Amino acid sequence: MKFGIAFKLGALLALFGILVSGLTGYYSYHNSRGLLLKAAERDLLTAAQVLGRNLRSSIEGVSRDALLLASVARVRDLPAGASQIEREHVAGDLGELFRSQLKVHPEYVQIRLISAADHGLEQVRVDRDGERLLQIDGSQLQEKGHYAYVFDTLRLQPGEVRLSPIVINHEQGAHSSQDRPTLHVSTPVADSAGKVVALIVINVDLAELFAQLQGDLPEQYRVYLSNRWGDLLIHPQHNRTFGFDQGRRWFIQDEFPEVAPLLADNGRDKLVTRSAERAQREPLVAAFVRLSVNPQSAERFVILGLGLPQSHVLAEASGLGQRIAQVVLLFSLLALLVAVFASRAMTSPLKLMNQAVQRFSRERRISELPRRQDELGQLAHSFRQMQEEILSHLDELTRSRSALEHLARHDPLTGLPNRRVFFERLEHALATSRRSGKQLAVLFVDLDHFKQLNDSLGHSLGDHVLQAVANLLRSATRESDTVARLGGDEFVILFEAVEDPQQIVAILEKLHDRFQLPMLIDGHEVRVQASMGVSLFPRDGDDIEALVQQADRAMYAAKNAGRNTYSFNLGDTPN
Repeated sequence: MKFGIAFKLGALLALFGILVSGLTGYYSYHNSRGLLLKAAERDLLTAAQVLGRNLRSSIEGVSRDALLLASVARVRDLPAGASQIEREHVAGDLGELFRSQLKVHPEYVQIRLISAADHGLEQVRVDRDGERLLQIDGSQLQEKGHYAYVFDTLRLQPGEVRLSPIVINHEQGAHSSQDRPTLHVSTPVADSAGKVVALIVINVDLAELFAQLQGDLPEQYRVYLSNRWGDLLIHPQHNRTFGFDQGRRWFIQDEFPEVAPLLADNGRDKLVTRSAERAQREPLVAAFVRLSVNPQSAERFVILGLGLPQSHVLAEASGLGQRIAQVVLLFSLLALLVAVFASRAMTSPLKLMNQAVQRFSRERRISELPRRQDELGQLAHSFRQMQEEILSHLDELTRSRSALEHLARHDPLTGLPNRRVFFERLEHALATSRRSGKQLAVLFVDLDHFKQLNDSLGHSLGDHVLQAVANLLRSATRESDTVARLGGDEFVILFEAVEDPQQIVAILEKLHDRFQLPMLIDGHEVRVQASMGVSLFPRDGDDIEALVQQADRAMYAAKNAGRNTYSFNLGDTPN
């Protein structure tokens, strides 16, 4: 029994549809977990990088504020002989400035001006105490010269900023900043002679800073932060942070061994991991980035990470198996039905389209195809659109070729024929004049003082001047004459079939008169003048080179005679 092409095509389509549905379902079921995890990794890495940039931007903002306060403190520096009242007035002003900074930045918990003398005695100090801002005065001001953030900062040059390691603040009387994770941002203050006499210190509450940065993160995200040695500074379990302050140390590389390369000086700058924390039973998907904080300080970089429980990532895949089975069954049935109808519907229109393709390739003629509402109809419609687009592209190529030819033969600024076209027409005109015995003329036009005009009024206005001159030359000549631009401010006119040289004289006078009138260009009244020189065939030469050279000499004779005039040749007296 012989089976026709419709049966074979139907069986093939049905087999293919069922096979594709089954393989797609199998592949989707076994790879959905990996795809979801990879998507979570990308999202986590992007979120970690964004959070890192925000953290670095916040720290840079603190540094800028410290430099700003240092500059204000320098401006308000008092001479050694200033009275106590003057000093108290300056301290009050600086205290108000410190208060304004603390109001604007809730993460700032303390701002101080510390003297380089008197063992680092605090001169101006404003603390955050809950909702209140306190300015500390008198005997409550402390000596801080033994702290690293003081003596290290005093070694810096004015304009440099020191970032301290992130530690727990144990300074007595620090109010809200006491026993909080703290970053000290400090910068020296120089007097009018450039000598470092004090420093500005801003205490930043790291927990408050990260609370602001984490505000836009989903609550299921877990944040990790460690210093360059791997000590945990921020962790979902707060009792595992700042272990070095409690007599023991907890390291991020112990929980995530893959993070160890980030801690090396020449290590990587980002990574993702699916390893589980050793202290956690639930596996995590996590991403870590290495952030350069201050390469000149001991705290050169920190490690920032974001984690997400794998169970949360894979929650969407819980019912995936059942849905995949339903989809496979549905598509298998659809494949059978489509195969039956498609095998019958495709053979006839495919043959017609094949004939249409051959006819279009031979005759470039579009054939009418059957109008259908199915995919084959869309294919036929698309094929017709393709044929029309091909024909349209062919027409466009023809137009583009013409446009390119025009650009190759004309000056793009003025639209005049260029040097190439001018010499072609001059060569043709010479051949014609030799046969007819008639004269022709070449007129050189060179604008006077155009460079000074271009430099004083700008190149844009200079371009408009050249366009206006081109229009002037066209309007003063015959339609049969060729006006061309050789380049820069040089123009040339070819006069063919000159019956009487006085015609050229009349045109020269006409051009000369028009160049005496000011031009209104872009609201500017511009005076443009020109020197012109003319050569005649056969009087001044029998070839292109001689005519052009003689016209050029005549033009320079006009320039040497004082510009703004014209000359036939070197022997004529300029007018």
